Amino acid sequence: MKNTAIQLENLGKIDYQTAWDYQTRLFEDIIQKKIANRENSDNESITKNFFLFCEHPHVYTLGKSGSMNNLLLDENTLKEKNIDFYKINRGGDITYHGEGQIVGYPIIDLANFSEDIHWYMRSLEEVIIKTLADFDIEAGRIEGLTGVWLGSEADNPRKICAMGVKTSRWVTMHGFALNVNTDLKFFEYIVPCGIKDKAVTSMQKELSQAIPLPEVQKSIIKHFENIFGAKFLI
Repeated sequence: MKNTAIQLENLGKIDYQTAWDYQTRLFEDIIQKKIANRENSDNESITKNFFLFCEHPHVYTLGKSGSMNNLLLDENTLKEKNIDFYKINRGGDITYHGEGQIVGYPIIDLANFSEDIHWYMRSLEEVIIKTLADFDIEAGRIEGLTGVWLGSEADNPRKICAMGVKTSRWVTMHGFALNVNTDLKFFEYIVPCGIKDKAVTSMQKELSQAIPLPEVQKSIIKHFENIFGAKFLI
């Protein structure tokens, strides 16, 4: 039986390692439940789904396929600027998290929705595209590149939302980082997502005003429920 209910948790501003550990615990609990279900198919129980909202203090994270060459600061300079750095187990290259950014971590069993990673990533992108449209920002995709972009390949392309996930047994972790009121200067110290010829932007920059994060979170929830056929439990 599929369970399309998702437990929503807003963690607020939280250290990256603490959030990563919490994600991992939820992720592994779901996987162990799936293993137990397979071993006892006559008495299967439903798997749970979670969605975590948070903000992180200044931090760079490097995905498992990323290059250290895309971090433009040395260890001492990172410490001077009070920026943490982690090599992590998601896909993708390097990205930045910081205040004024909405980070979303869906920890869900895709068996409850669709066992298709391509569908999952495109659906995540669509959630953000529709959210931005609620704030009169026209966004879309660039072929061959993950995430959500403004402009086109030929017209000032700039990334507003980065994405990177890990999956095992169709369970997901990590997720997306949407630049709302983000200080974009921190992207100058990296090659964002390993892409050298593209810019980064934020909702604040595009609209010339700060946007309340709860308003954006509310929009994300609405579109996630519609696109995934889910129901958030608050």
